[in-house]
Amino acid sequence: MPLSTSPSVSSAPELSPVRLIPKDEGFFELFDGLAVLMTRSATLLNQLFTDPGQLDRYVVQIKEIEHQADDITHEIMNRIDRSFVTPLDREDIHLLATRLDNVVDLMDGTARRAKMFHITDRKEPAKELTRVLVAATEQIALAVTSLKDARQVQVIGREMKRLEEEADAIYSAAVGALFEGTPDALDVIKWKELYDNIEHAIDEAEDVLNVLESVSLKNS
Repeated sequence: MPLSTSPSVSSAPELSPVRLIPKDEGFFELFDGLAVLMTRSATLLNQLFTDPGQLDRYVVQIKEIEHQADDITHEIMNRIDRSFVTPLDREDIHLLATRLDNVVDLMDGTARRAKMFHITDRKEPAKELTRVLVAATEQIALAVTSLKDARQVQVIGREMKRLEEEADAIYSAAVGALFEGTPDALDVIKWKELYDNIEHAIDEAEDVLNVLESVSLKNS
């Protein structure tokens, strides 16, 4: 009697490995938005020290930008929390957003101090320092849009270094000029603090560029 054979069992289809592809989730657009706001704030700060007669108006406008930057930063943090996969390391996204927002906060603080000190006269060094600050923020905006091109971001980094050195020279000369002759003590105190704040904002802008260079190299 012939032996019965069991029906053949077809093997299960081989499953392809799941590949997680990083999603943008709008992070780059949000970074662009922060960079644009930073440049606008720097431009308004430069206008404030160019035309202090309109100080109150500029202070209000800079504060509005600071609120907008905070909103974008909060949205970035929320998207980090709800995104399963991100286009950049979560730590890098958090660091970059925080550093960008810090520069806007510093400019807002400088504008508020100018109002608190009742600045009415125009000093050329403040105008020149904020001119450099505008240029620095423009370089950041360019680097943000070039984030996937590490070579271009490095070129921008060299220009940022040049701007930072220019700002240092302006700052040193400006502070030295405050102490020439027999200056008014209150005048020295308020302008020294304003120069310090602008210089700090430029230094922070350079730090943002350093972060951008690191991120672009890591993801190139």
